[in-house]
Amino acid sequence: MNVYTTRFIALLSAMAMAGIGCVHSRQPETRAHVISEDAHGVGIALGTGGAGDRDCQAEHEECFRECWKKSRPPYPHKHDEWYYKRCTSDCSKAYNECVDAQEEAEGVRKLEFSRIDQAIEWIRNNKAKVALGTVVIVAGAAFVITTGGSGALILAPLAF
Repeated sequence: MNVYTTRFIALLSAMAMAGIGCVHSRQPETRAHVISEDAHGVGIALGTGGAGDRDCQAEHEECFRECWKKSRPPYPHKHDEWYYKRCTSDCSKAYNECVDAQEEAEGVRKLEFSRIDQAIEWIRNNKAKVALGTVVIVAGAAFVITTGGSGALILAPLAF
């Protein structure tokens, strides 16, 4: 083997290692975190307030019926697959806006945090606004709010 062949093999090996990436993948969280020594007060504020009398699903169904009943869809379309997709798209946007308005009126918040200490602190301060079984995302890992055997409120890793 000459010098050039050795260099070529070394270069190919380096490129292969770089392409494979880091072999130290992040291990899933296995530790449960205690939020509170007791679960008293969890979820007591749920179901209060509300977003009025809007029924987003009923509004969505009515939107689609009204859209589909139009006697003259835009030219050159008839009541075809394109028009079905358009009604579905338009009414889905309205449905999502309705759901977003309800969540805003009810004070619903996605529970996503970049660090575990942020999640624990927020849950401690807002126990009344969460329910047991709520999924919390921390740095991309899923956790669930639950109670320990002793009745403590804990944030446990969610295993799939």
